[in-house]
Amino acid sequence: MATTDTLTAQELTDLRLGTLSTAVSDWKTMVGRLERLATGGDGELSAADLEKKANTADWKGVNATVSREFVTKTAAQFADAAAAAKSVLAVLRDAHDAFKQHKEDLRTAIDELGKSNIYVHGNGNVSSSVPPGAVTGGAEVRAPTDEELDAAQSRITRILWEASETDRIAARALRQLAKNEYDFTDQGPGSLKDVDRAQGKADAEYWRKEIAKGNVDDWSDEKLARFNETLEDQRDNPGFTENFATGLGADGTLQFWRDLASPPGGAVEGDKAKLLAQVQENLSMSLANASHGDSPAMEAWKKDMIAAGGKPFPVDPSMPMGPNGFQVMSSLMGKGKFDNDFLHDYGSAMLKYERDYPGDPKTAWRDSTTLSYPPSSNPNDSVAGFMDALGHNPEASLDFFNGSTGQGDDKLSNWDYLVGHDKGAREWPVGEDGKPAGFDNLGHALESATLGYPYDEKNPSIPPTKTEAQIEAREARTDLMSRVVGNYSSADVIDKQPGVSDSLARMASGHIDSLNYSAADFGGSGEVNGREARFGADKNHLADFGSTSATNFLRAVAADEDAYNTVSAAQQAYGSSVMAAQGGDEGDVKRVAMHSMTMHGILDQSRFESIGKEFGDEKEAANRELEKQGAWRDFAAGAVIGTGVGVASGVIIPAGAAAAIAVPLAFEVVGGAAETHMSNQTLDWLKENEFDNTDEALKGIDKARDVGQHNAMTPLLNYAQRSGMSDDGIWDLSEDAEEAYNKGRTRSDTKDVRGF
Repeated sequence: MATTDTLTAQELTDLRLGTLSTAVSDWKTMVGRLERLATGGDGELSAADLEKKANTADWKGVNATVSREFVTKTAAQFADAAAAAKSVLAVLRDAHDAFKQHKEDLRTAIDELGKSNIYVHGNGNVSSSVPPGAVTGGAEVRAPTDEELDAAQSRITRILWEASETDRIAARALRQLAKNEYDFTDQGPGSLKDVDRAQGKADAEYWRKEIAKGNVDDWSDEKLARFNETLEDQRDNPGFTENFATGLGADGTLQFWRDLASPPGGAVEGDKAKLLAQVQENLSMSLANASHGDSPAMEAWKKDMIAAGGKPFPVDPSMPMGPNGFQVMSSLMGKGKFDNDFLHDYGSAMLKYERDYPGDPKTAWRDSTTLSYPPSSNPNDSVAGFMDALGHNPEASLDFFNGSTGQGDDKLSNWDYLVGHDKGAREWPVGEDGKPAGFDNLGHALESATLGYPYDEKNPSIPPTKTEAQIEAREARTDLMSRVVGNYSSADVIDKQPGVSDSLARMASGHIDSLNYSAADFGGSGEVNGREARFGADKNHLADFGSTSATNFLRAVAADEDAYNTVSAAQQAYGSSVMAAQGGDEGDVKRVAMHSMTMHGILDQSRFESIGKEFGDEKEAANRELEKQGAWRDFAAGAVIGTGVGVASGVIIPAGAAAAIAVPLAFEVVGGAAETHMSNQTLDWLKENEFDNTDEALKGIDKARDVGQHNAMTPLLNYAQRSGMSDDGIWDLSEDAEEAYNKGRTRSDTKDVRGF
């Protein structure tokens, strides 16, 4: 929906449905009257009676043609008028019901958000609305986090968008029905849904004809903007998406984007380039929607698209040079959820093409035509684009990494080819900086496969495990995660795949429960040390990745600063929840708390070493990084532990500038799970507290360690104080915690620390 046409919250709130309800009643009466005129009833003469008499009468001369035709045509007009009136009634009735629901949704959202101190303005924007102390009587009132505000904004925006769509579709339908006041049709819609599909089909046909005229690269900015607006309005409407795709055909779809994205003069620049970036996103989502169609025409389109994979699409037909079909199509797979079967078949054919090609992948995808906006220096790697498509479809991604290509001796699993680093693994094409490109896309695909939701989901939630099918899906995800843990066992492996680190951190956070469970198995004691019950292994469907593998994986991931921040916050939230899950058993609370201390030690030591290796003899720079780590942990402890423990079965934490991760907790609130959000204030806080060269900033590694230890201890001290533990008890607890923390550091220590 074009944002300029979106209803505001005030407009939707003030919308009075009484007039529309009256119109529905009036048209219902009108339909009854017209139907009686058309077909009869109550013993009255009708148009159908006149038509019957006209057809059976013994007409002579001119009357046999002219008069009979006039009577039958007039009778038909009565029937068409009744049908048209029924269409008007259907549109008005459905619009009334839809607007009623939209108003209820907005009212409910405003009320619920108000309870969280979030105010919805008349224009649809949201903001924090914490009452002053004088109003609350001095009681502390929690302000909503940035993440809660973002989620609230998304909720309100979605409601207003849906209401605006109802308005757009209904208004267009009524204008069409009233287009000719002296003629009627019996081909009108029977519902608003029929209207939507019909409008989509009409728009698809219009733009098919415009594209068929050729020279799409000469489209004006105004025309391109109109096309983009149509895509934005119709990208989730099969009436448009399927007819648009099949109308162009597979080859036509590819040639269209190739011509639009890279005309003879080269890449587009300026404002038009920004507009093309929007077109690319909306076209990708439109084709993703279309791929779910199962009509013969859509099935043919999907097969033809795969068949066109190796075909070149030149700017000039007389010069058979240009990007091939796989490159063009993969550039249109960055957004939207494509059909599972199509992704399987397309990806398998693409990998077969690449593996059979005489040369490495860089040679196979050597064409450098600009296909993506904004333009980048990365290669036109079809596999990288396809990885992002998998990143939006968890089921297809999981299936693909469990599949294989090739036959006989040439058979190789997709996992080994794409992720592995042994003989036969893929050589990822390098960018202009000389580093392999596309591993960030690979990470996106692995995220969706192992976590069960799209990698860029703004409000992720942990998939449920209530049914057998859901449990099987969970086990399949943890099986794949086990391979991830085993593969990325050192920082060197991660360094050779630049861009994958942030995804690994989110995967580690999403499976922090199984990683904790796996690490609690010193010397193979896991089967008899009670970890099954303490971690709720069966209930939470945890996987054992192996103690050594889990430690090595966490050590490798935590070497990166951003990854360390993400996983540390996840460990604090999960570790605290495991303590809470033990109930009143003080012994078990202490046991799982000590284990969490060990996990923190593993992560902290890894980051200490990484800083030492990174800065070498630059001690002051190393100290600044360690200070930064400690200060971040100080903030994260309060933010996560303060909001996460005791209220949810999953907590969302920020994991980068534009991503979030759902971290599992060890228990669920009776009556159902509730989500608590850790604020994106973490990121804002980091920006506001960048470290400089002042004396205050250079306090050294000792304080960084102190802060790290303090934050690891926070859940234990909270528990000790709540449970009324004596001073002696806290003394003993602290000594045990220090030992557990240092044990974790020892497990993570590679004896390769430099710089301090």
